[in-house]
Formats: sequence, structure tokens, C-alpha cells
Amino acid sequence: MLSDLRLPIGREDSWRKLALSGDFGKRFLITVDTEEEFDWNGPFERKGHTTISVPKLLRFQEFVAKYGVKPVYFVDYSIIEDEEAAAFLKSVCEQGTASVGVHLHPWVNPPFDEETSPRNSFAGNLSPELEEAKMMFLCEAIEKATGKRPVAYRAGRYGVGPNTIDILLKNGFLLDSSVRSHFDYSAEGGPDFTAVGSEPFWLGEGTSLLEMPLTTVVSGMLRKQHLPLLKLMNRSEIMAAAISRLGIVERIPLTPEGISTREAREAIDVALDDGHKMLVFSFHSPSLSPGHTPYVRTSDDLNRFYDWWRDIMSHLAEQNVQPISMEELLEHAGLLQP
Repeated sequence: MLSDLRLPIGREDSWRKLALSGDFGKRFLITVDTEEEFDWNGPFERKGHTTISVPKLLRFQEFVAKYGVKPVYFVDYSIIEDEEAAAFLKSVCEQGTASVGVHLHPWVNPPFDEETSPRNSFAGNLSPELEEAKMMFLCEAIEKATGKRPVAYRAGRYGVGPNTIDILLKNGFLLDSSVRSHFDYSAEGGPDFTAVGSEPFWLGEGTSLLEMPLTTVVSGMLRKQHLPLLKLMNRSEIMAAAISRLGIVERIPLTPEGISTREAREAIDVALDDGHKMLVFSFHSPSLSPGHTPYVRTSDDLNRFYDWWRDIMSHLAEQNVQPISMEELLEHAGLLQP
């Protein structure tokens, strides 16, 4: 539940949103859940995964660099163990062309003191001691490999829990990006973000830990009354499809995975019309190689994946939405010095 996570509840305008200055403009950030390939429909396993998509990271990096984009790679333990991945991440950190954060998949991340299960795949369900131990094991591995200590965190499966905020604050993290706004994972034992919007806001009591949700836009005829309908959609895939098909409410995450360019363009326009200044895109790194996610099965799918980005980059430019790096966002928030 949201109350268990101590995230803002109720009206979005009651949250302690990040105040962005007038010269901030309209900005976007691309984030990548940088992780191993595994069977999304199978059980959670400690072994048996691959890192075939690692060589494809360079192509994506070179592609977005043409648009002035500095992505954030949220990296899990299987990736940082891969020598080629570690070398790539060290390079982009040294060049300042991308940022690296922590992405905790507890089932492949030491120490292994828990049973593998759907519930334990959400790191926030672990004991606070084990959640912290896994997080810091990964954090230190990333620092050793890249030479830079990460200050940003995204829980695998968006699995924050009641102790996550305190752990992040204790260990000097400045940013969390585990909230997938307007989605609910409680049926699987995970968090419920139905009532959480997409604008950055402060976690905890002070202004030292920033939440940067993944952007999800609500459009449709009844989008201003979306909360009860989203709750209904989160409970039933059939109902969600019907509500979306009728144009009553559409929930559109900013991702090339399962979202058309038409939908993404619409979501961008709705978000900007609503005054949102910060858009956060995301996808999973195995989508960079055919056959490892439901979204990119073939070489043609991969070509369409890159075409999606070309189309969206063009639309962002038309709307004067400029790229921003994670460090620049933290500077605007007063968490880093320019």
C-alpha cells in the first residue's frame, strides 16, 4: 500500500513537488533498466540468464548521442559482472555521456539469504537488513567497475517497500526512480502506485531525496476523474482494455515497449498541456536485441524500435522539449553543485 511506502497520498496538488524554476523549460530524460535476459513468464532463478544484449548498448548510446541525450543506465548485478558491460559503463561515466544508477534484482544479487519467489522479487519485501545488504553490494560493485559511486536507485519490478526510503537516505542516495506512476503491483505482492502522478517530488521529511517517477499520462474523456477508473483498470485487464478502447480513460506510459508512436505523441502533448515540465522515458535493455522481450521479437521489431525513437525525438523537438541529464536535474533540485 502507499501508506506502507510513506509516499504521498490523495490529491496530486498536495504533494511536495519539486519546484522547477522558470528557466527550466520543458525537459526529458531517457532511462534504461539495464539487466540480464530471462524468461519473463518463468520462475525467478538465480542462474540460467544471459547478457547477450550487452554489445547492443553501444549502438543505442551512439544513437541517442546524436540527439544530445545522456541516458541513465540503471544497472543490475548480472550486468556489472559482465566485463564488456563494465567497460562500456566505465567509458560513458568517464566521458560524461551517460549516468549510471543502481537497479536491484534481488534474485540474482548477493547476498542470497532469501528464498526465490514472486514476493521476494520485490526487494522492498525483504528484511531491511537484507534489502540494504543487496543494495550496497551492487552499489559497491558499480563503483569499483566504473570509478563512480551511483547516487540514483530504481528497484527491480519497481519494488520499493516500507524501509527503502530510509536505506537510500542512510547511504547517501540523492534520487529514486522506482515509482511507475498509475500502476499497481499489489496483486503480486508489490507496491500500488495508482494514485501517484508523474511529476518529481520529495521523499522523506526533508529535501535530500528526490523521487523521479516514470512518466505515465492519463488521457481520455474522463481523465480528470481518472483515479477510480484506474483502480478498476488495475484490477482487470479485460476492463482496462474496454475502458481504453472506448476512449474513456487511457493510461499511456512513455516507453517504446508496447506503446505506439501515436499513443506516445498524444501522451507527450497531454502532459505538456497539463503543465508537466519533466518527462521520463524508460525501457528494458534486452529490447535492444531481438528475441529477449515480448516487445522486440525480430530484426524488423528492432528496426521499428529505433524508428519509434526517431519519431518521438522529432516530436519532442517540435514541442521544444529538450534533453536533460540526471546530473543537471539534480543541480536544478539543489542536490548537486553546478
